[in-house]
Amino acid sequence: MVPTIAATDAPCSALSVIYTEEGMFESYQFPPSPNMVIVDTAIVAKAPTRLLVSGMGDALATWFEAEACSRTKSANMPGGVATEAALALARLCYDQLIEYGYEAKIACDADAVTPALERIVEANTLLSGIGFESGGLAAAHSIHNGMTAIEEMHHMYHGEKVSFGTLTQLVLQDSPREVLEEVLDFCVSVGLPITFAQLGLKEPSRDKIMAAATMATAPGETIHNLPWKVTAEDVADAMMAADALGREWL
Repeated sequence: MVPTIAATDAPCSALSVIYTEEGMFESYQFPPSPNMVIVDTAIVAKAPTRLLVSGMGDALATWFEAEACSRTKSANMPGGVATEAALALARLCYDQLIEYGYEAKIACDADAVTPALERIVEANTLLSGIGFESGGLAAAHSIHNGMTAIEEMHHMYHGEKVSFGTLTQLVLQDSPREVLEEVLDFCVSVGLPITFAQLGLKEPSRDKIMAAATMATAPGETIHNLPWKVTAEDVADAMMAADALGREWL
């Protein structure tokens, strides 16, 4: 496989995500993993910066979801349990994003290959790909799946919605303030959305948010890997709170 963009972590995993023709999440499929993945960073650097940033949004969830799964010994994507190596890669993914994400964005704006850009391409593809597949998914990606029920968000990229899902997961699990602030600062610095308005939803009604939350908490969704029973009402409240937090931060 030779991806020409680093917009998701899919190239280094067996995962394929299936959507309906209307853009709603339908299912995950796991054909065999690619035997080899070759990424030319000179090509990635010339792609639109928004795609690289979207990849950072996807990768942002990796550590927080893997950590949540490790607490409950929940199954990872192949059905096993995360190893210490998987968790270490997931954490490295997050650390690389925080350290080099902004510099990589600026380099991509200039179509330039720099050490920071190469680190972020590795984080977006390899570290996040191994990290999520071997560490497991939790709330952030379920909330992304739920947001595909909101038509106004259909034009947003996967990672852009996942980043808001990550912020919502942090609110949902009552993460420390310093963690929330670090994630908010990172998202603002690279241009990831932290409000409904930035995701295209200018008038967020409770009904629309509940529709997304209901889909996010459907049976079989990975949000149930969290260490307590999560309801649609919990998710809707966390989404509304995350939006309010984002608006306050801007």
